[in-house]
Amino acid sequence: MALKDTLLRIFTWWNGQTMSLALYTARSGTFVGSDELGNKYYKAQGPLIDRSVGSERRWVVYNGYADASRVPPGWRAWLCHNGDTAPSEEDYRPREWQKPHEENLTGTAAAYRPKGSQLSWGQRPAATGDYVPWTPGE
Repeated sequence: MALKDTLLRIFTWWNGQTMSLALYTARSGTFVGSDELGNKYYKAQGPLIDRSVGSERRWVVYNGYADASRVPPGWRAWLCHNGDTAPSEEDYRPREWQKPHEENLTGTAAAYRPKGSQLSWGQRPAATGDYVPWTPGE
């Protein structure tokens, strides 16, 4: 590992995993599975955090920048203790009407910009005529 990569892992939390998380994962983490985006999911037994979720800790190591919208719904439910079975351990097939998971693209060049938005491409449509702007002195 290069010096730059080592320094990035020490001082940044948004780019992959930090050194402390890498050590904790190596020491006590059990690999559960990975998703189609390359994120890896782990679990470990630890002290009781909350009686409603028990003593099992669950976490994700992101493939790239840490963005919670890059976690598919099944894995998100498992991370939040809404289910005991990880998606990698069950035989789930999505229905034909379900769309594949997409990350939140807000703030990127691929973000949705509806027609008429100031950030959309092309000419903005003219006003319909029912709007009268305010002018001082009226």
